[in-house]
Amino acid sequence: MHPAFSVIFLTTLIGVGQGLFLALVTGESYAAVNLLPQQSSREFYAVGALLAMLFLIGGLIASIFHLGHPERGWRAATRWRTSWLSREVIVLPLMMGLVFLYGVVHFFDWHPDLFGVGTRNQLTLVIGAIGTVVAFALFVSTGMVYASIKFLQEWASPLTVVNYILLGGASGFTFATAFVAYNAPDLVTFYGTWAIIITFAALVGRVGSLFRNARIKRHSNIQSAIGVRHPRIQQKAMGFMGGSYNTREYHHGKGISALKSVRWTFLILTFVVPLLLLWIGIAGNGTILLAAFGVQYVGLLFERWFFLAQANHPQNLYYQTI
Repeated sequence: MHPAFSVIFLTTLIGVGQGLFLALVTGESYAAVNLLPQQSSREFYAVGALLAMLFLIGGLIASIFHLGHPERGWRAATRWRTSWLSREVIVLPLMMGLVFLYGVVHFFDWHPDLFGVGTRNQLTLVIGAIGTVVAFALFVSTGMVYASIKFLQEWASPLTVVNYILLGGASGFTFATAFVAYNAPDLVTFYGTWAIIITFAALVGRVGSLFRNARIKRHSNIQSAIGVRHPRIQQKAMGFMGGSYNTREYHHGKGISALKSVRWTFLILTFVVPLLLLWIGIAGNGTILLAAFGVQYVGLLFERWFFLAQANHPQNLYYQTI
């Protein structure tokens, strides 16, 4: 497939936003049972929610450039009964609303005793719990947009959804580690450890999908595509002189060597270098931790490009020679 940069930025940016929100809620949950020190509602949680919101808004803006008619974008939500894309379109604004509400409650320090138990942050923990469910629903919806397309065999796997969850969580927790290095240094070890664990899990999941895709048995071949069973068929031309929508949108136009280079690039930048920088910077070096996130995000751009480009549309059987 031909990777659209609007989709690449959409999925990576909202992944960071979701992961950062989950990191904030995780830290607040630990603090509620006194496993972590309490942090300031305004300087820590409200600012963190604002940053998560900015990532989500950035992803939403990026998605607009993928629409031929942005003014009709609302129609994408009308097929929610059958379309994972429609579900994603519905869940994303809901996610943004919950992150905004979470930040507002913390900013104004509204902490009513909802359940009569005398503990703090009950309202934000409830919002955080709902937001966590919605965040995972958004991860699943985004992943299923691709995993539900059965004829694109590289995408049609549960690993697609798993990797969307793990990669978003890894980038969010890595950013959270850099964030706390400047705002709450006593939490660096907690968030850094989780960032390393999730990044390593994402590495296992992504390598697993690479091995799976390398061993795919194709449902179709050139013989079945044209209905001729001769064992030796060679395509000499694609049937017309110039390019078309089919040749532009269903193939990335790069060679095998380019794909291999991108694959190794994203493996190194998304996993190897960030894991090393997290391990070094976990002592509290904010600059190194911020670099870990920056390198990882660049790696995610390469990863998402490769993910989209690797999908081999069956129609390419008709256009192998261009």
